[in-house]
Amino acid sequence: MPDGWTPSPIERERLAYRRTRTRRSALIAATSTIVVLAVGILVVVNTPGWPQFRDSFFDITYGWQVLPKIAEGLWLNVRLMVVCEIVILALAMAIALARTLRGPVFFPVRAAAIAYTDLFRGLPLILVLYMLGFGMPSLRVSWLPSSALFWGCVALILSYSAYVAEVFRAGIESVHPSQRAAARSLGLSHGQTMRHVVVPQAVRRVLPPLLNDLVSLQKDTGLISVLGVIYDAVLNARIETAATFNYTPYVVAGLLFVLLTIPMTRFTDWVARRQGWTGAGGAP
Repeated sequence: MPDGWTPSPIERERLAYRRTRTRRSALIAATSTIVVLAVGILVVVNTPGWPQFRDSFFDITYGWQVLPKIAEGLWLNVRLMVVCEIVILALAMAIALARTLRGPVFFPVRAAAIAYTDLFRGLPLILVLYMLGFGMPSLRVSWLPSSALFWGCVALILSYSAYVAEVFRAGIESVHPSQRAAARSLGLSHGQTMRHVVVPQAVRRVLPPLLNDLVSLQKDTGLISVLGVIYDAVLNARIETAATFNYTPYVVAGLLFVLLTIPMTRFTDWVARRQGWTGAGGAP
C-alpha cells in the first residue's frame, strides 16, 4: 500500500471477509481430506487379506534394509536421465527445424524427419528397448558398442526425441509469421532469423511441456531394467524381491522415483502458471 494511505471501512470489511473465506476454505479442504483418508485407511486395513498384504508390500524393516542398494541404483537412473535429456534436446531441435524447412529441395529432409517422428511415436518404448538392447549386440559388429546401458540410452533418446521434436515444432509454428518477415526485412538470413528470433520465442512458449517430458523421462529410465544387466533402481528391487519373495523393494523404488519426480512436477506447474498456462502437457 502507498505510504500514508489508509483503506476505507468498506475496503477493510472486504479484506476481512476474504481472509475469513480463505481460512474457511482451507479448514473445509483439510477436514474433507482427513475424512477421505481415514475412510480409505479403515476400509483397507479391515479387509481379510490386509495382514498378508502389509507383510508383503510394507515391511518397514526390510524396506530400510534394501534402501541403500536401491538408492544406489537410482543414482544410475538420474545420471542416465541427464545424459539422455541433453542429447534429446539437441536432436529434437534439429528434427523440428528440419520439418520447418521450405522449398522442394528440402523435401527429402522433411520426409525423413516426418518418417522418424511417425515411427518412434508409434513404437512403444519397451519394444524399442528390446530391439536395440538385444538386437544390436547380437549383430556382433566390432565397431558397435555391445553395452546394454548404451543401447538402453539410445532407445530412450530415439523415442523421446520424436515427442520433444513435435513440442519444439509446435512452438516454432506458434510464432507469428510477421516475426519472420520483420527479421528478413532487417537483412537476416533464414538461419539467423530462426536462431535469433523464432527459436528463442518458441522455446519460451513450450517450456512447460518440455519440463513435463523431462518428468516422464525420469520415470521411464526405470524401463532399462528389462535389459537385465543394468543395475538401476528397478532391477535392484527385482533382485531383492526374487531373493525373499517380498515386494517391499518395489514399493521402496516407487517411493524414490516419486520423491525424485514431485519437485520437478511442482516446478513445471510453477513455470506453467508464470507463463499463463492452465496446464502442462506433452508427456508421451
